[in-house]
Amino acid sequence: MRPCTARDGEPLEVLAKWYKTPVGRQVARAETDCVERMIENSFGHFLVQIGCGGQFSEALERSRIRTRVVLGERPCSQWGGAPLRARPGALPLAAASVDAVLLPHTLDFVAHPQPVLREAERILIPEGRILIIGFNPFSTWGLMRGGLHKPRVPWCGHQLTAFRLGDWLAVLGFQLEVREWLLFRPPLRSAHSARFDWLEQAGARWWPVFGGVYVIRAVKRVSLVTPMPQRWKRHPAFLPGGAMKPTARES
Repeated sequence: MRPCTARDGEPLEVLAKWYKTPVGRQVARAETDCVERMIENSFGHFLVQIGCGGQFSEALERSRIRTRVVLGERPCSQWGGAPLRARPGALPLAAASVDAVLLPHTLDFVAHPQPVLREAERILIPEGRILIIGFNPFSTWGLMRGGLHKPRVPWCGHQLTAFRLGDWLAVLGFQLEVREWLLFRPPLRSAHSARFDWLEQAGARWWPVFGGVYVIRAVKRVSLVTPMPQRWKRHPAFLPGGAMKPTARES
């Protein structure tokens, strides 16, 4: 992990402000459209977003899940709802109580991403969905993240690949449903004009794994193992004196 500079504040809160920059607005638009597509057919009672990210509030409001909650270590000033304060690795929620979990770059910037994934698995109901958004280190975005001497948000934090996260999810019992890569143009303000739109179409077709951002949707599977009846070994009974007790002949 490349640590973020501390003077700007908590990384996820700084990221929410970065979304208001010219490049950040392009990223927010692409991510929001993707999240809206991935949750449009999701049903349930509770959706939990772990980490601040105000740009998703409208997309989540259009979902069919009734109640939406944001959990963060600090109040999410960029989100218009009523966020609750909680540590991502120790959520104050009951096991198997949530229908969907959204991690918008949360794993990029938390100190320990694996406990956060385990908590997400714990609170999800069987067949619940998890959505993960992350910056792709195998892209021009990743090159910029690695080339800065003192990286700041969003050019800092973990460099987790979509494939590595897929392995972690499989270990926790998730089944991968959808994996998309977004933003194939460089993270430069000059590259976000209309004349570079061809990069998005070409990248999505010819080199999708090099998109600057990936979005993963996976479903929590619970194996329904039917226990096999235990075979008890029948010992012959003995009569007093050591004589064997007669048994019926097997047909």
